[in-house]
Amino acid sequence: MNELLAEAIGTFILILFGCGVNAGTSLNKSFSNKSSNSWIVGPIGWGLAVTLGVYASGQVSGAHINPAVTIGLLSNGEMELSLALKYLTGQVMGAFIGALIIYFHYLPHWDKTDDKKTKLGVFSTSPAIDSKWSNLLSETVGTFALLFGLMFIGTNNFAEGLNPIVVGSLVCAIGISLGGTTGYAINPVRDFIPRLAHSILPIKGKGDSNWSYSWIPVIGPILGGILGVNVYEFLFNNSISNTFIISSVLFLILIVLTFIENKD
Repeated sequence: MNELLAEAIGTFILILFGCGVNAGTSLNKSFSNKSSNSWIVGPIGWGLAVTLGVYASGQVSGAHINPAVTIGLLSNGEMELSLALKYLTGQVMGAFIGALIIYFHYLPHWDKTDDKKTKLGVFSTSPAIDSKWSNLLSETVGTFALLFGLMFIGTNNFAEGLNPIVVGSLVCAIGISLGGTTGYAINPVRDFIPRLAHSILPIKGKGDSNWSYSWIPVIGPILGGILGVNVYEFLFNNSISNTFIISSVLFLILIVLTFIENKD
């Protein structure tokens, strides 16, 4: 198995179980759609999805299953561009196939669910409060926490086979603590590719795919991923790169724009 296939399999599992928990807890006539469900069900489901995706592909590719991870490591020289492109291709392929399987798995339930936002929410994220710069900041901070966390997790020695569980716990923690603002995509292919599947698939009464928002869960995670890796390198390895400076400046600008947007 090569890196492209490993990333495709890992990302497929991520989307299958992640979007699966979205579908199961929100579509009508699903046994797992219960009034007793709380927000924590989603973060736990996505945390387990990440854990299993990492188990599936970690031995071959290191289980990025997220372009924010791949681009973050590319930004500090830990990956070559040619290898990063293989990872990204695999991630896109796996995410689309995963979204496609979810559509077919819940096929009778789409017609039983009238709410368009619920149907879109199976595949992609949306903001709790529509506030462009705040939403972008949320995705940036969430992905910063992910990459910064992955970097310091990597410095610890765990019992064999335990690392994926720790990574899944990190994703779960981010969802519980930071995910309430935007649904914490923290992964461009987790949002953009299932959103693309939503726009293509013949889901009855689905409405639009909210493409006007789609750039936020792409740009935010990429910026957050680059920032997380390079802040770690700055703090722990005393490395000040141009990427660190540029991403830090962009983050400060984003904070200012968020404050201006919400000052009233």
